[in-house]
Amino acid sequence: MSLSPRHPLRVAAAQTHSHLGDLEANLKDHLAIIDAARSQGIEVLLFPEMSLTGHSAGPDTPRLAITRDSEQVRQLAEAAGSMTVIFGLIEEGIAAQFYNSAFAVREGELIFIHRKLSLATYGQLEDGKYFAAGRFVETIHFDNAWRAGLLICNDLWNPAMVHLAALHGATLLFAPISSAAEAVGGEFDNPGNWEVNLRFYAMTYGMPVVMANRVGREGSLSFWGGSRILDPFGRTLATAQGDEPQLVVADLNYERVREARFLLPTVRDSNLSLLLREGNRLAETIGIPDTIRSAR
Repeated sequence: MSLSPRHPLRVAAAQTHSHLGDLEANLKDHLAIIDAARSQGIEVLLFPEMSLTGHSAGPDTPRLAITRDSEQVRQLAEAAGSMTVIFGLIEEGIAAQFYNSAFAVREGELIFIHRKLSLATYGQLEDGKYFAAGRFVETIHFDNAWRAGLLICNDLWNPAMVHLAALHGATLLFAPISSAAEAVGGEFDNPGNWEVNLRFYAMTYGMPVVMANRVGREGSLSFWGGSRILDPFGRTLATAQGDEPQLVVADLNYERVREARFLLPTVRDSNLSLLLREGNRLAETIGIPDTIRSAR
């Protein structure tokens, strides 16, 4: 993809209802949604977390995990054409390690992988029982203007992860999630708190946010949807209407990112040397070995 910085970027969040544990049914749905997105001129299409498997597929990991060279990935990459398509899956990496991952494909190729870093293991969430954690925060490069951070669900409840994506040059943030109203429990308001969370990141970093959540039910969990696209001032450009599967579409203007970051220069003033110094000092204080601190 090669776009002029003045060219609006048309993005879409696919709010979907996954079939739990049914790769073939979900693949068929993905292909149909890709076709629908193409007809609307979408350039980047985001599916929810674990969109190919369903939210509660962890216990079935050995059966459902696929590799980067699997037939399902090949079909989605070919169907994407010039569109960038981001979807969620259980990935089997080398040495039979399993990850909650998001793959980005375009022009028949797998172009990017993000493995979930912050595995949610609280409330009714059990990522840590089934998956290995990712190790890196990296970005998807589209052109000299648009560079995207890609973080999965609970990654966005660790502000350091978003900060790292911004410092790596992200001017756009993709947030595939799988959020149920009951997932955390107690008085935690998942729909309301996600709105605060996403608006905070968009406004603080002058960075548009595309969030795709799923809908439907799995056992006691009810998925609330709310997929949305925010501008770099934290304002909602488009949001899902109701709790049905749908495409949420908006055009992003890079000039708005430039304006937002000029007015509030969070990335410019991030003081990376301070963060590095204090991070190393903290590591020494709590006794993290040098071999771990220096490992990439």
